[in-house]
Amino acid sequence: MATQTDTAPASQLPAVLERFFETKTAGDVDGTMAYFAPDMACYMDATLGWDFDSYAALKAVFEQYMPTWAPPARSYASKILAGEDSALVHMVNTPELFGGELRVLAAVDFLDGKIVRWIDYWDSSAYDTGLYSQYRTPADSFPRDLKDTQVATRAAPELVKAANALHNAFATADASAAAAAMHTDVVLVDMGLRTQVIGRIETTRYLERVLGQIPYGHASTLRHVVGGRVGGGFEWTAGPDADRLVGITALELDTDGLITAITSVYDSRQVDPSSRRALLDASTP
Repeated sequence: MATQTDTAPASQLPAVLERFFETKTAGDVDGTMAYFAPDMACYMDATLGWDFDSYAALKAVFEQYMPTWAPPARSYASKILAGEDSALVHMVNTPELFGGELRVLAAVDFLDGKIVRWIDYWDSSAYDTGLYSQYRTPADSFPRDLKDTQVATRAAPELVKAANALHNAFATADASAAAAAMHTDVVLVDMGLRTQVIGRIETTRYLERVLGQIPYGHASTLRHVVGGRVGGGFEWTAGPDADRLVGITALELDTDGLITAITSVYDSRQVDPSSRRALLDASTP
C-alpha cells in the first residue's frame, strides 16, 4: 500500500516513522526501542487503557508480544501528517498482532529526534468482545492521565490555529463557526459511527444535528495538538454527558489554512447505546 505523507520540506518525521514501522513489523525489540527516548513520558492505548509509562515497561510488552508475530502480521502507516516535532499517524495493526484489525489514529510527540509520547486511539465496536473484556483495563483503574501536561504542544502554528477554531466551534455546538474553518469540499469522517459526509454544506447540516450529543461536540475540551502545516490532529475529552470519553480528531489543511478533511475516532463501544442509535439516525438527513 502506498503511504500518503505530509511532504512539507521541514519535516523528516514521515521517513523516520516509516522506518519505525518496518522495524516494529520485523519484531526487532531493540531496534524498535531505539526510536524512543530513555526518559519517555508514555506509550498508551487510550481504548484499552494500556499505560506504559516508562522505557522499561514498553520494552517489556514488546518482548512479550513481538515473538508471537509472524508473517503476514504487519503494523504500518497509511497516512502520516507531520511537523518538525510531532505527527498524527493513520495506522493499521493486522489481526495477527492483537486478534483483530485495528485502525488507529495515533498522536506522536518527538524530542531531540526520539519519541517521548505516543497515544493510540481506535474504535472497538468491531473488535472481538471476549478479547476486549480480557484486554481492557477495569473501569476503576482505567487511566485518565494521558501525559499531555508533561509534553508541550509543538505543532505548527497554522495547525494549532485551525484545531482551536474547529474545537471551539464543536465545544459550543456552533456549526456555523465550524463551517467558517472548512474548505468547500471538506470531507468529514466519524470512524466510530462509520459515517462520512462530503462538502461544507452537508457537513454543516450534519454538525447542526449532532454537535449537541457527539462526544467531540458540546462541552468537550481540547487536550493536545500534534502535526504540521498541512495536517495533524487534536486530542480531546468529551463532556460529562459522555462520561469524559477521550478521542482524537485528525485534520488536513489547504494552503490557505482551510480544513479539507476531518476524521474523528473514539471508542464508540463506550457510548450509551441509545445515544449511539440517535447519532446513527442523525447521519441520515
